[in-house]
Amino acid sequence: MSPRMSKKSAQTELVPRLRFPEFRDAGPWTAKPLAEYCDRITEEAGDAQLTPVSISSGTGFVSQKEKFGRDISGTQYSRYIRIRRGDFAYNRGNSKLFPQGCVYQLTEFDEAAASNAFYCFRLRGEYEPSFFEGLFESNCHGRQLMKDITSSARSDGLLNIRADTFFGIKIPMPPHKAEQRRIAKCLGSLDELIAAERRKLEALRGHKKGLMQQLFPREGETRPRLRFAEFRNAGDWQGKELGTMTSKVGSGITPRGGTANYKDVGRPFIRSQNVGWGCLILDDVVYIDEETHASFDGTEIEQGDVLLNISGASIGRCAVVDERIVGGNVNQHVCIIRTDPDVLVPIMLSQFLISDLGQRQIDQCQAGGNRQGLNFGQIRSFSIPIPPLVAEQQRIAGCLSALDALITVQAEKLEALRTHKRGLMQDLFPSPEEVGA
Repeated sequence: MSPRMSKKSAQTELVPRLRFPEFRDAGPWTAKPLAEYCDRITEEAGDAQLTPVSISSGTGFVSQKEKFGRDISGTQYSRYIRIRRGDFAYNRGNSKLFPQGCVYQLTEFDEAAASNAFYCFRLRGEYEPSFFEGLFESNCHGRQLMKDITSSARSDGLLNIRADTFFGIKIPMPPHKAEQRRIAKCLGSLDELIAAERRKLEALRGHKKGLMQQLFPREGETRPRLRFAEFRNAGDWQGKELGTMTSKVGSGITPRGGTANYKDVGRPFIRSQNVGWGCLILDDVVYIDEETHASFDGTEIEQGDVLLNISGASIGRCAVVDERIVGGNVNQHVCIIRTDPDVLVPIMLSQFLISDLGQRQIDQCQAGGNRQGLNFGQIRSFSIPIPPLVAEQQRIAGCLSALDALITVQAEKLEALRTHKRGLMQDLFPSPEEVGA
C-alpha cells in the first residue's frame, strides 16, 4: 500500500481521542445506520392504563400532567406509542413545546405512553443502553452527529424528518461490547455524582424557600413565624407602598440598531436574561459605548439598585446591583427600583419580591394571570411588609444573602461537573465530523 493510501486510511479510521488502556489496541470503531442497532417501536397505547409522558429538556421524560398541568385521553391517547424502561425516543414533531433534536432514554417509568410525534426505538440485546444514552447526550441539539437530521429539517427549522432518514443516521460503535460497558460505567458514575450535587442544590433552594416563608409575615398577618432573638419584642410589621420608599422606579431603552450597538467592552448593558432569581447572570452580558450611554439619560445603574424584570417570560425575576455593573444601563424590559436604604434595605426588597408573597402580587397585576407586563404604577403600588427597625431588615437580608452565596457556590460546582462530563464525552466518542465522513 502506498504511503498516500495509508494516510487516507488513517484519516477515515474512527478512533476516539481518549481510550481506556485495555482498549487502545482494540482497533477502530465502525459507523453503521441506527437501524442496524435497534428496532422501531410502533405499538400503540390503545386501552392500556399508562402515564402519558413528554420530554423536559435536560432532564428527560416527565408526565404530561406534571409539565402541562393536564393529561390526554380518548383517541389521541390511544394512538400514543407504548414504551418501556430503557427504550429511546426522538421528537420529530412540529410542536414548540418539546426540545426537538435530542434522543432520550426512558428511565423514569417502567412503562409509559409517548407522543406519536416521537420516533421510538429499542436497542437489540448486544448493545448497551447506557452507552447510547451517553452518545446521544454528547451529540444532541443539532450537533454534528445529528447533521443528517438537521440537514433534512423543514425550511422553518422544525425537525420533522422521515423515519428512514432518522434511522439512517450513522452511529459509531466500538468493536467490543466491553468497551461500550466501560464507557457507560464511567459516564454513569459521573451521572450519579451530578445527581447527588443537584440534590444538594435543590435542598439548599428548598431550605431558603422555607426560611423565607418563616421570615416574612404570612398574608394578613403582622408578625413572621420566625424572628431573630434580638427582634422578638420589636413590634408588628407594617405594609407600606413601595412608591413611598423609593426615589426612582423606571426602566431603560434598547439602542437604535439593536444588537449592532453592542460592544465587547464599555458600559454594561443589562437585559432581562441578566437578571436571575436573586442573582445577576453575567455570562452573556453585552456592553455599549460612552456615546450611547450618554444618550440614555436617567437610566444609569447605581450600587444597590434593585432590578426587576417587567415583561416577557422572565417577568418577576429580581436582583440587586453590585460593583460589576455599576455605571451601566438597562433595557426597557428591566425596571430600576432605587430605595431609600434608611427605610427599605435593597436586598430585603429583592428577597421579598422573589418570595411567594412577592410573586403573588406580581401575578395579581397581570391580566388573566398571563404575565404580559408590569407598569411603573403597579410596581409603586406593591405592598411591602416592613419591620419597625431597619436593623431587622439588615439581619434578614444578611441571612438570606449568605444562603444565596452557598446556593451560587453549589450551582457553580454542579455546572463544573456538567462541563467536565461534556468534555469527557467529546473525548470518549469519535469526532462527529469523522462519523459523517
